[in-house]
Amino acid sequence: MLQGFTVGITADRRWDEQASLFERRGAAVLHGPTIRTLPLGSEAPLREATELVIARPPDVLIANTGLGIRSWFGAAESWDIGPQLLSALRTTKIYARGPKASGAVHSLGLEVEARARSERLSEAVDLALPDLRPGVTVVLQVDGSGDSPEISRLRATGADIVIVPVYEWRMPEDDRPAIRLARAIVAGRVHAVTFTTGPAIRNWMAMAAEHDLDEDLRLALTDGRTVVGCVGPVCADVAEKMGVASEHMVVPAAFRLGPLVRAVADRLAERQVTIRSSSSSLVLTGNCVHVDGYVIELGDVEAKLLAVLSRQPNVVIAKSDLVRQVWADHTLDPHIVEVTIARLRRRLGPHGRAIASVHRRGYMLHGSAAASVTTADAPVCG
Repeated sequence: MLQGFTVGITADRRWDEQASLFERRGAAVLHGPTIRTLPLGSEAPLREATELVIARPPDVLIANTGLGIRSWFGAAESWDIGPQLLSALRTTKIYARGPKASGAVHSLGLEVEARARSERLSEAVDLALPDLRPGVTVVLQVDGSGDSPEISRLRATGADIVIVPVYEWRMPEDDRPAIRLARAIVAGRVHAVTFTTGPAIRNWMAMAAEHDLDEDLRLALTDGRTVVGCVGPVCADVAEKMGVASEHMVVPAAFRLGPLVRAVADRLAERQVTIRSSSSSLVLTGNCVHVDGYVIELGDVEAKLLAVLSRQPNVVIAKSDLVRQVWADHTLDPHIVEVTIARLRRRLGPHGRAIASVHRRGYMLHGSAAASVTTADAPVCG
């Protein structure tokens, strides 16, 4: 289904699971983690909050993330106070941000009062607000993004707020894989990129700025070259704020890893192009051309050049326009187009004749082109 397409993955957690899902569909994967998910460097704040919860069982708990709830109880077990923590929450009203947090709570044998349908922390806080007033104790399990405006909303009720910090998100220790991924996207070698947390987007743009890549990366993520996949609306909100959201961004209906992969895969499948000439049909999927039962693997520039020509079949495209659209460099000698066209024709064999030279004007692809979502029954590209 996705032979010839390359997908960039920015996650650090479960990235290999995500990569496997894409690879099963035939895509290649480039991993450039833009975030590190770490347990707190010091156990003191978490243990202090845990002991406070045990000493004074709360009226309300807002469970923010499944990872956070599991990690919190794991830490409590390591301190031999897990049963006490569980007992302290037996009568607590628990509001979950989403199904992962809800599932983690249920796995402990605790009940969930209500779950936010939007999977936003703000909605989970909305659900809890009617229960809050001075004298009520509410526990908020926070994620790794630091302070949250929801804390201020909770404090405004006059309730006693206990913050449970479990893990934190940081920059990766080595930014080279993330920068390598950014350069590959700018160069057009990566056809889609996925985000599973908002801070991963912020981190990446900050790292790109340090390498003077941020504007080029932002353009590549919004001009239609790249499918951007966000796991849920919170992540998508960050993409919007960071200027990398466009009509090409996809957000799955169910905010989970599997649906994210499916949504991105479906959008990439829509980008398959069938080029029909008088003698045969070619199907372009990313960097692969499927023709007559076999597959031709193209170089990055060759694939981009064929894709540009296929967008306007039977229309002459000037060399200068091809330089701008394929190489994005106005200073290059237009002769580079001739060299690449010659190489592309050789790679396509007899089908290369569909690419016609128009003297002193440019090049044209004979035939008709249409988007195609059918899977080519051909071997894996490469």
